[in-house]
Amino acid sequence: MLWFLVLHIIALVFWVASLLYLPALIAGHEARRSPVEVRVNPHNSIERFVFTRIATPAALLAIIAGTLVFVVDGTVDGWLVAKLTVVTALVVCHVLVGLLVLRMEQKEDRPLRGWCVTVAVVCCGLFSLILWLVLAKPAVELPL
Repeated sequence: MLWFLVLHIIALVFWVASLLYLPALIAGHEARRSPVEVRVNPHNSIERFVFTRIATPAALLAIIAGTLVFVVDGTVDGWLVAKLTVVTALVVCHVLVGLLVLRMEQKEDRPLRGWCVTVAVVCCGLFSLILWLVLAKPAVELPL
């Protein structure tokens, strides 16, 4: 079980790091965009690479390894249910970052910086809440 926990923590660090890096990368891409920029393949960007090759596999690995940790351990506590709820919100943030990548590639005139900052702040808050739930293990009553 210890190996699953180590794998879960490593994958979670990569997942959250990429979710924090991608909004900054997207905002930076938008800032250096020039009106004469012509790309052969607009879907061949570093942002898409980080999202599809690093963030998504890390998310899947973190979720699978985390599931194996509590299935093997047999833990079903209130704090775990609360943590899984917050992880679901982190998955929603993951989807929102993917949408930001798509909007960046579409080269819309609407600025994305505000959305990038919002998503990054929400991801930080969710990750902090996950850390607190795991480390503090507060007594949360499960409704029966």
